Amino acid sequence: MSEQPKRRFLTPMVGRSSDERFRVSTPLELFFDLCFVVAVAQAATPLHHSIADHHVLDGLRGYLMVFFAIWWAWMNFTWFASAYDTDDDVYRITTFVQIAGALVLAAGVSPAFEQTDFRIITIGYVIMRLALVAQWLRAAKSDPQRRHTALRYAVGVSAVQVLWLLRLAAPESWPVVPIFVLLVLLELAVPIWAERAPGGPTSYHPHHIAERYGLFTIIVLGESVSAATIAFRGALDEGEHVAGLIRLAVAGLVIVFALWWLYFDRSAHNLLNSLRTSILWGYGHYFIFASAAAVGAGLGVSIDHITGHAEISSAMTGYAIAVPVAIYLFFVWLLHIRPHQSGPMLAAFPAAAVLALLTPLVPGTLELLSVLLIALVAVNVTLGRRVPDRVG
Repeated sequence: MSEQPKRRFLTPMVGRSSDERFRVSTPLELFFDLCFVVAVAQAATPLHHSIADHHVLDGLRGYLMVFFAIWWAWMNFTWFASAYDTDDDVYRITTFVQIAGALVLAAGVSPAFEQTDFRIITIGYVIMRLALVAQWLRAAKSDPQRRHTALRYAVGVSAVQVLWLLRLAAPESWPVVPIFVLLVLLELAVPIWAERAPGGPTSYHPHHIAERYGLFTIIVLGESVSAATIAFRGALDEGEHVAGLIRLAVAGLVIVFALWWLYFDRSAHNLLNSLRTSILWGYGHYFIFASAAAVGAGLGVSIDHITGHAEISSAMTGYAIAVPVAIYLFFVWLLHIRPHQSGPMLAAFPAAAVLALLTPLVPGTLELLSVLLIALVAVNVTLGRRVPDRVG
């Protein structure tokens, strides 16, 4: 029996092979995800309360901004790890710094929602990003072939972090959203610019990336179940509306399970066959992750409405869950189904998304959504699998 190599304090950070056999998520990556779920929960809870209190636009704006910081930091770590994970001591310590930044960010969610104070969130975000800069500098030193790529990442990420910090010093009269959107566009541009450097793109592992995204999808769907369970338990403690709450719990569980089924019914690794498609696929998951987490907020709003704790109408309560479900369906179709399928199945997901948006117009939104998603799963299983995949 061969002896396993010992982990070193510092290992040269050369690019890992994109077709490495048996590449799976590491315990460190799983721990990283587990810590990030704290930030996801902190973002979804204020969204729930904002919608229930009839502050929909403010809650939605804050949620989308906060969730971008969570998703972008997670995504950049994931793609970097796929290309350069050495699992040496320095790598682990640097990842711990990124985790610490995520927890600082989570601590700043409440001030961001309640006082529009983004100082703590920005500090946590910058900590995460600058820790990644240190990793890119290690890669630049150890991987001569992709040195220009790594340096572009280090320079680009650092420059944008300076802008995020300068944003904190901007006068209060300056518009928050346009400045935020500009900085987001700059963040999104860095990988596109860096990956086109001389020496070629980083050697990410398609199977590993697909698995990592799948695991984070499970995390955000699980957070929806957790958030709904907490709200459900609090409502049951009041001892009223038990029948309505049970119906809601069953419908909510069916909805989340169907969303999980639809995402994982098609493999994704064979879609990551070029830089362009990989970037579009990776970026598009912002909407899948954000909508999946928002489903939990919508379920919480539905519980508040049944128990009389929400200040919004039945229709608005329905939209709180119908809209994220529709967005989720559309982007799962766009990223996972459309590249694979042709024929009638191409219309099934968009049609279901449109029908989901119509369910709040009649009573029983959650029950209708659960029936709609069961039907979509059945169609996908019976018809979708008869059509051979176009990719792979």
